[in-house]
Amino acid sequence: MSAKTVQHVATLHETPAPRRGDITRLRSMISDDFLREAGWDARQQVLRLPAAHPLLGRSVCRVDGCPKHGLGLRQLCDSCGNRFEASDLPFEEFRVLPRPARHTRQVICAVDDCGLPRMTAPSGLCRIHHYRRTKLGLAMDAFLIHPQAAPLPGFGPCLVVACLRVREGAGPYCTPHRNRWTKLSGRDPQLREELWRRRSPGIAQEGEVSLRGLPPLVVAEVLLGLQMRTRDGTKTKDDALRIVCDLLRERQAASVAELGEHGLPKPQLNLLRMLRSYVQRALLDPESERHKDCWDTRAFGHSGILDFTRITQPWLREGCKRWMADDLPKRRGKNVTSRVRMQLDTMVLLSDSLRAQRDDRGETPTLLGRRDIENFLSRLVFLHNRGDLSAYVRHRTCGGARLVLARMRSLGLTRAGEAAAGLPEDFSLSREDMPPEPDRKDEERDLPTEVLRQLCSRLPAIEADGADRQTRVAIELLIDTGRRPDEICALPFDCLTKGRDGKPILVYNNHKEHRFSRRLPISQATADLIADQQRLTRGRYPDTPTSRLMLLPSRVRNPDGSRPIGLGGVEGRYRTWVDEMPPFMVAVGDTSVEFDKARIVLYAYRHSYAQRHADAGVPPDALRELLDHEGYDSIQGYYRVSEEHRRQAVEKVTSMQFDRHGRRMWREAVQILAADRTRLGVEEVAVPFGRCGEPSNVQAGGGSCPIRYRCAGCDHFTTDVSYLPDLKAYLDDLLRSRERIRSMAEADTWAKAEAMPSDEEISRIRRLIGRVTHDMVSLSPQEREQIEHACATVRKSRQTLLGMPRVRQPVPDLRPERSHAP
Repeated sequence: MSAKTVQHVATLHETPAPRRGDITRLRSMISDDFLREAGWDARQQVLRLPAAHPLLGRSVCRVDGCPKHGLGLRQLCDSCGNRFEASDLPFEEFRVLPRPARHTRQVICAVDDCGLPRMTAPSGLCRIHHYRRTKLGLAMDAFLIHPQAAPLPGFGPCLVVACLRVREGAGPYCTPHRNRWTKLSGRDPQLREELWRRRSPGIAQEGEVSLRGLPPLVVAEVLLGLQMRTRDGTKTKDDALRIVCDLLRERQAASVAELGEHGLPKPQLNLLRMLRSYVQRALLDPESERHKDCWDTRAFGHSGILDFTRITQPWLREGCKRWMADDLPKRRGKNVTSRVRMQLDTMVLLSDSLRAQRDDRGETPTLLGRRDIENFLSRLVFLHNRGDLSAYVRHRTCGGARLVLARMRSLGLTRAGEAAAGLPEDFSLSREDMPPEPDRKDEERDLPTEVLRQLCSRLPAIEADGADRQTRVAIELLIDTGRRPDEICALPFDCLTKGRDGKPILVYNNHKEHRFSRRLPISQATADLIADQQRLTRGRYPDTPTSRLMLLPSRVRNPDGSRPIGLGGVEGRYRTWVDEMPPFMVAVGDTSVEFDKARIVLYAYRHSYAQRHADAGVPPDALRELLDHEGYDSIQGYYRVSEEHRRQAVEKVTSMQFDRHGRRMWREAVQILAADRTRLGVEEVAVPFGRCGEPSNVQAGGGSCPIRYRCAGCDHFTTDVSYLPDLKAYLDDLLRSRERIRSMAEADTWAKAEAMPSDEEISRIRRLIGRVTHDMVSLSPQEREQIEHACATVRKSRQTLLGMPRVRQPVPDLRPERSHAP
């Protein structure tokens, strides 16, 4: 457990116990329907948990008439299990045999209104009535109507507070408690009997949990915690709950918050912590929470802890609390507490700076000024140069401090009587104080194709046990669809549908952008994967309505399949799977290097999905729809090519540059200087199949071609090998157009002649393609591979469409045994 987690747990456990005035508030939250569902007996203060309940029940021994807890594969209690092992009968015959009568619980005598317990289970009568019946020699039915079967007064209940039994004699206890007291008092003569009566547990019975002897506040806490735990889908075992209640009674705890955790087994410890957490959540209130120095953000609709005690200046701590109380309601989404905690950390650094560099430790706001801001900025520079702060964290710290100080002023905290009253105006950060934002390199976050192929080939290994099938399905869907990991985990059961053309469609929810019921075309192989998972999920939860069922339901705290699989669990199993795989080798130039496994994260599949489609020529507007982004700026982060790689690729294809006649312009690759690149950007413009240097067309940005883009007939036109697919597509389009025009009998001759592609253009394009192809074939295999890789890089960043059809390449097939992804 990390130090942060330990601190978080410790902080929660230091929460004060509920006040006695909270009993009414807790009781008002307990549903009468739940109390009936849980078998609560308010008069006797006992929970009789129904065995058939999916979360509160237990597996009963399968032998007919046996009420005890069944264990093992056959679900037999210990006694029946021993009898079965000693017998030679088949199990189905054994389980219907009459079981021996057992004296497992106290039952009152069968005589009406008799107050004494029965002697044995077979007799059904107390000792006195059993003696009378034996002396008379009557059957049970005859004895019950005999005058000798008059009811007898009982001796009263056992004086142990938690016990439900009656006394069997003149002593103060039932037989089991009498034996316990005799044994304990013999060992410890100083033991106080009155205290023992209050602390001693009752006689354990299957499915029963006694809350007798617990304070009313504790009873309300246990019932409310059990209700919320059950509503959250967590199974509770009666023996674990019984142990926790017995400990509460034994230690005379006034609240579940007062019960220590030392020595508790893990099941009881987890149960106690959950009960405590539920009670704390029920009593949370934003108005009271904001006055504390350590906040439980569940009071504000989030999760996590915000610790303000690290800020030692009272005025600054109070100002941060006021700012946070104003800011938290405006936040939405997941991990809100983590994000605001980063801004709180910036104020901790400011507090440390004031405490270290001022004699008054920065506790008097009226004495602060510009010099203190300069000291703070200098301290950040020092920490950055020493390596304690990255350039990004330094920039973020300055920005956070500037924001919080400005918000404190706008909230009026510097007015008279407020927390930061008299804080000078020059104690603030201006735009000039901000350090330059670090130049974050344009890293490639997608995975190379060879790495993806290795991952896909080893997907069966993730199903080492049946519980990991859902992890495999989630990873396959991430690879195939490029959705965000949390979107895949939260897929509803009915996420598969068909479009108008009969092809499969994935229906999902874009939680990040708050856009729901989004539709994504998918391949038939992906649809088959979803259909198989639907069959398995329906088999596990046959009674849950489809509208509430999840495609990938969690295996814990999920009795009806309505809770989705947790992203944290998927990430953990995925990380283990990747780390156990052999090294990933990728080709870089003429060598192979090991690929960093730390880059193989779940979100990388979304970048890889975008990169595959961008490489295949999917236009930006279609790619934006595939990624479900509202603007074009966001998608650039998914398939950008770094400037360094782009320049290397351009210089590589320079040796394969041609004029309109197909003559090669350079025989060797040359390095384009920065000045030459600038000149080309000014004196040339991109056209559909290369570049144009005609002055009027360049001046018009490529939109004023006198010959309407018949570039093969102009000496200002040049092309290179990266445009070869576009040239081939254009030639095919010309040939198709010529045949279609020839077959149009209803068109006039002059219209057909005007629209008919010329034989000269077709010949020129065909000759140009032939020259480029011939020169490519003449290269060595190694040179050809380098040129093809450079062409792919150049084509990634090419955005010029100019109204011409763009060539769409097939999306790379990562799994040959399956069909292509869309």
